[in-house]
Amino acid sequence: MKPNLATAAGVAGFDDSSWTMIAPETLSARRGTGRVSFNWYRLNITVPDRVGDFDPTGSTLWFDSELPRAYGQSGGSVIAGWNAINRLILTRNVKPGQKIQIAVFGINGPISNAPPNYIYVLEAKLDFYRRSNTTSQTDGQSVDDATAPIAVTPQEVNVKVERIDPRIDAIVPPNAKLFKLAEGFQFTEGPIWVRGGDYLLFSDPNHNTIYKYSAGALSVFRDRSGYDAADIADYGQPGSNGLTLDHLGRLTINEHGRHRVTRLEPDGQLTVLADHYQGKRLNSPNDLVYKSDGSLYFTDPPFGLPMAYADPRKQLPYSGVFRWQRGKLTLLTKALKGPNGIAFSPDEKFLYVSNWDPAVKTVTRYPVHNFAWGDDGKTLYLC
Repeated sequence: MKPNLATAAGVAGFDDSSWTMIAPETLSARRGTGRVSFNWYRLNITVPDRVGDFDPTGSTLWFDSELPRAYGQSGGSVIAGWNAINRLILTRNVKPGQKIQIAVFGINGPISNAPPNYIYVLEAKLDFYRRSNTTSQTDGQSVDDATAPIAVTPQEVNVKVERIDPRIDAIVPPNAKLFKLAEGFQFTEGPIWVRGGDYLLFSDPNHNTIYKYSAGALSVFRDRSGYDAADIADYGQPGSNGLTLDHLGRLTINEHGRHRVTRLEPDGQLTVLADHYQGKRLNSPNDLVYKSDGSLYFTDPPFGLPMAYADPRKQLPYSGVFRWQRGKLTLLTKALKGPNGIAFSPDEKFLYVSNWDPAVKTVTRYPVHNFAWGDDGKTLYLC
């Protein structure tokens, strides 16, 4: 990487031989001495043959850099956008040996906030994301799953509701309309409406991102939402999955790659609620729901692991349904091979758990009581 105090980075082929070459471990060194300082950085990137055990051929290459003082901060006292997450797709369908050059412009911020009036780079990363070989059909058109997500003008989508039971009309009106608001995601999960902020959050576990949809605009709410270790390329779904809010409005996140359930605090810090049971690491927490008493229920299949059930990183010998209550984690059942979606009935008398298992596709309804397992070993009485 080469920085310079010049006023321009120049076009491709620009002679930067007089610029200072800096080593990656010195990125955080102070650069620039003025009250208002500017820097250009030029980066020459060569796509490697391997990234760990991952072959990057055909993947999408992202450049990410971020310098937040507080989580979600998107502007300073002078410049709107200062400290925003900077994400750029450098190219798709990359090839080993491919050379890419980019220029990055920096300014110290916030302006006139002495003494930290200088430029430095806290973090910059190159991320490779697998390119899907499949396509999905949207309104009769084939859409590449590697397309960058975008918000679209709301457009009505045809939908047919099977009305086997007339009581469905109380849930889905006869003339209900379905509108597409955004597209281009690899996989979507865990939608939760944040009433206090009037926006929607949802996960793309394949792309390791939590997105925010508000007033017709789509943005990244949390990057690397489920994993950021060196072997991330091994994972098909490293990111977050289920999302929900507790009674204080704090976002609770199921993180696939990190094998844990976390809660996002108002100051941006993460509190780990659960990551181990009886000394063994959780599989890949999938979906979750709060009960009105503040206890949290979640499912833990191995779907987020690279090799699922056969993955050597899997420590628990079963898939579980768990309850977290005041710091204590309790296994409620391990009878389901692929526990997935989970929800309470409105009166909380029943807990519903879906089983994502090709051999046994079921939704199980458990009565909720203040006891434990029944004598029959089948009825779940949840505290």
